[in-house]
Amino acid sequence: MIFQNSCKPTILAVVPAAGIGRRMLLDTPKQYIKIKNRTILEYTLTTLLSHPSIAHIVVSLHKQDNYFHTLSIASNIRITSVIGGKKRIHSVLSGLIVPTNAHWVIVHDAVRPCLSYKDLERLISIIGKNTIGGILARPTCDTIKYVMHENKKVSHTISRERLWHALTPQVFPIHLLRFCLEKIIQDNIDITDESSALEYCGYHPLIVLGSYKNIKITFPEDLVFAKIYLKELFNI
Repeated sequence: MIFQNSCKPTILAVVPAAGIGRRMLLDTPKQYIKIKNRTILEYTLTTLLSHPSIAHIVVSLHKQDNYFHTLSIASNIRITSVIGGKKRIHSVLSGLIVPTNAHWVIVHDAVRPCLSYKDLERLISIIGKNTIGGILARPTCDTIKYVMHENKKVSHTISRERLWHALTPQVFPIHLLRFCLEKIIQDNIDITDESSALEYCGYHPLIVLGSYKNIKITFPEDLVFAKIYLKELFNI
């Protein structure tokens, strides 16, 4: 199903959800941890579904995922699931092969459930003003140390004046993101977000200021903050 609106862009969203969450030290992948009877992934998908420009969402799953299809949201006609890959880059590419007439793609971490509609709209609003796309990000406020790998001692302090924390969602033209990801694979380059692929190929995505509440669930203590922020966003 592709949403058509003459005033708004038509966007495909890809949500890589093939991770197993080793750092959470749990048997359940972190995207399926429940907060108030809803999984982290369900909160993430609900926010994406709420935006009228997002025509379809592709969720890239681990090949042994036994959880997703038990969720009621999995039956939503605007959601398709595919099998992801060993790395994030392969999971995102798997999502890009789904047929669509959308020209833009949003990639959003499955475990960033605290994305606000306001931030999502702010990112989407750059489409039409920018041909490369952009990412949500926050300026770095901590002091950053460069550490010697061998002994974990501080080498020096890095100026934070131009440093930003990259967040998701990130939005790009579909054809451009696919080209850059395939180039990254061909050159055997390791990346941790989609913007890095564009940067490697000589493109410069726009920074869009995002909320500090848009946290990524990585460690058990992150759940404490997620519960607070989700209560505000979803009135739970």
